[in-house]
Amino acid sequence: MTKHPGRAYFEMRGWKVFSFQQSVWKNASQGRQGLIHAATGTGKTYAAWMAALAQAPPGDCLRVLWITPLRALAADTLTALQAPVDGLHLPWSVGERTGDTPSSVRQKQNRRMPNALVTTPESLSILLSYRNAKETFSGLRMVIVDEWHEQLGTKRGVQTELALARLRRWAPTLQTWGLSATVGNLEEGLRVLLGASHADGVIVEGLHAKRLVIDSVLPTETERFPWAGHMGRTLLPQVVQEIRQARCSLVFTNTRSQAERWYQLILEACPEWAGEIGLHHGSLDREVRTFVEGQLRLGRMRCVICTSSLDLGVDFTCVDRVLQIGSPKGVARLLQRAGRSGHQPGSTSRATCVPAHALELVEACAAREAIEKGVLESRVPVEKPFDVLAQHLVTIACGDGFDANDLLTEVRSSHAYRNLTDEEWRSVLDFVTCGGKTLSAYPDYNKLIKGSDGRWMVANEAVCRRHRMNIGTITSGSSVRVQYLTGGAVGQIDESFISGLKPNQAFVFGGKTLELVKLKEMTAYVKQAAAPGGVTPSWAGSRMPLSSLLARHVRRKLDEAESGCYRGVEMECVRPVLETQRRVSRIPVQGQLLVETLHRRGRHHVFLHPFEGLLVHEGLAALLAYRMSRAKPLSVSTMASEYSIEFTSLDPLPIADPGMFSPEHFERDLISSINAAELGRRQFREISRVAGLTFPHSPGRSKTSRQLQASGGLLFDVLSEHDPGNLLLQQARTEVLDRQLSSPSLKDALERISSGTIVYTPLERGSPLCFPILAEKLQRSAMSSETLAERIRKLQRHMEAAA
Repeated sequence: MTKHPGRAYFEMRGWKVFSFQQSVWKNASQGRQGLIHAATGTGKTYAAWMAALAQAPPGDCLRVLWITPLRALAADTLTALQAPVDGLHLPWSVGERTGDTPSSVRQKQNRRMPNALVTTPESLSILLSYRNAKETFSGLRMVIVDEWHEQLGTKRGVQTELALARLRRWAPTLQTWGLSATVGNLEEGLRVLLGASHADGVIVEGLHAKRLVIDSVLPTETERFPWAGHMGRTLLPQVVQEIRQARCSLVFTNTRSQAERWYQLILEACPEWAGEIGLHHGSLDREVRTFVEGQLRLGRMRCVICTSSLDLGVDFTCVDRVLQIGSPKGVARLLQRAGRSGHQPGSTSRATCVPAHALELVEACAAREAIEKGVLESRVPVEKPFDVLAQHLVTIACGDGFDANDLLTEVRSSHAYRNLTDEEWRSVLDFVTCGGKTLSAYPDYNKLIKGSDGRWMVANEAVCRRHRMNIGTITSGSSVRVQYLTGGAVGQIDESFISGLKPNQAFVFGGKTLELVKLKEMTAYVKQAAAPGGVTPSWAGSRMPLSSLLARHVRRKLDEAESGCYRGVEMECVRPVLETQRRVSRIPVQGQLLVETLHRRGRHHVFLHPFEGLLVHEGLAALLAYRMSRAKPLSVSTMASEYSIEFTSLDPLPIADPGMFSPEHFERDLISSINAAELGRRQFREISRVAGLTFPHSPGRSKTSRQLQASGGLLFDVLSEHDPGNLLLQQARTEVLDRQLSSPSLKDALERISSGTIVYTPLERGSPLCFPILAEKLQRSAMSSETLAERIRKLQRHMEAAA
């Protein structure tokens, strides 16, 4: 018998075959499918790929599809898959198909596909839209969905579910294997991945005992009244020292703006490192990112400052340290990023947290303990997004068309649409065929026609071209290309940021100080600025809130501190803050909500400290402000952070009124507390783009964000007036509650609060838990001749006097 390619290749490389890899190979040989769950860098890729290579000779058709969530991963994955093919001299061809693939390569693939193709959900959907799609995929034997946890719980995941349902129809014996390192709800993740075929699915647990070190950079002195963002920069010398001691480091930040700032800070501190440090985030030009990745692979980088663009799957064996600037905001995220170091079996992964705020020391300690217990965040699957379904119907119609009843059965085989009703199906079908009862008079929305054979097809080729240009579920704001006058691209910047700059104004982007020369159409032409310094770009949608799981573990650490237990060096470091909190007020414990009241400068302040995370706090702030204003006439302003909420009014606030925290009728009151129509209108803009009501890109031109907002807002108003029961409007309302206001988590928080104890504590000057919000208000307040730091120091001294 011929030796299994996995064993043959591992023997050639002198590697040990792990039991979970053998389990995958055995299950795959028996025709089974499933989910591989193992720590980063322990061999999941080869577990799946060797199972695919063990299939019969590939012949001249596409046999294996490898779906990756990021284009940046495709090239690295391609290299990993090609290595055993070359090493064993196997008759397999491997290719890549993403938005970065040159047109010449795509045309060649259209004539003859490789045996294995690495692609993304968007590129896969585009392939499904071609007339020869069935012929292309009918010989498929295995689909491998990499980093499944990144898609699970997103519309991109639903897009993948629908694509898999189509592929299973064309290739009934198709096996699907998912790869994941950080998902808490494995059984549910398996069901979503396999859809109706989940009954024969298996979960293969891999190595989780990889040596892992998670620690923190500790400040030499902890301020008893801390303010957000301050501590991070003061720890720059320690960060530089950590980088200096390592061979190669990845310095993760939570936003692209933060990455740009830290790149400049490190370079200013160590100018001799120029050329040895790099910057990597999703808005930089592909060539820039590819260069940095290449230098990392060659071991020529001392460190790279990056965002989630390097979170996933990229194998840089030279990286031996990871630093996380600020809180990772999630347990799984910290574990994922830690795994980018020591990215090979037997190596140690090490992540060091660099707090930007004293209370982020508590988060770091809580995250480490959660990882030690093996507790990770669950990814909640998306249920019936009608915009994604509408897009998919047009995608299939662009190919060889569809029979409505057959496609309904296929769509229902996916997890997301397993409960799709006949009425909902008819509504979506009616929407893509004629725009529904409201938009039928407009030719742009009459996309499909019914042929004489009863199959639905696109009305004309122009519909296909425009649809393919807009396939996808990622709907970030319009971006402007940044390009040198002399040629060469830097990357993409939000249109809203660049349009606010004046000609000759300097800004920092891509690690360089640039000067805006002119903005023409959707391109910003720049040149190198003569002097360093400039504004740092901001990007929309970059907020990363605290996860509910990490928030729960933070509350447990505070509970321990209240009883005098400070387990962990981070907790000992933050002890002066918490002891001061205990002295001037109290430390909130589990089962208790601390409410602090303060009368200051003629205003009444109420501080709540639920420690539920920013998303929940924003919804809770709106809800309670509404209920207080209903209890008595008053004007109240609110501010929310990850830990606390502040209410301010000229009148005493009725926060202690009965029923204030009741979960009863909370959704009704929440909708009444916000400008639901405006939030729905904003959410509808995103939905309308996915569903194909608005078109960011058309052949020869692109629309600006203002044009898209105007079109989306107009459609929202028209449908609200003439078709209030429209499924897309219903979806917008649901997404506002679930995604923007975190309604399910908010309800859980209210139930915990109402079933526990509410402790009201009057303050004389303020507590350490109040201080971060007070400091942030100073930052947002009117102009002053004092610097922000001077004003905050003054406020600190005022409160220290009372403490």
